[in-house]
Amino acid sequence: MKTKTIWKFPLEVTDEQTVQIPNGAQLLSVQTQHGTPCLWALVDPEAEKKPCVVQTYGTGHPVTDVGMYLSTYQMEGGNLVFHVFVKH
Repeated sequence: MKTKTIWKFPLEVTDEQTVQIPNGAQLLSVQTQHGTPCLWALVDPEAEKKPCVVQTYGTGHPVTDVGMYLSTYQMEGGNLVFHVFVKH
């Protein structure tokens, strides 16, 4: 049985970005840690990495061609609310 690990991937607050994540990763959540949005995933550390497109949309902003919904996080005491989708 392979041992898995939870990894953290810091994100930028931007419409779309690509993160290199081990193949077969289980995406768990996106939350802020010390003011930085981070994606947590359960991964096989030995798996080959592959690109994962992360899309972030603010509440009330236009949304087009979205991937699978993953999570919602807040910044600035809840004044900014972002919704995260992924394509992989």
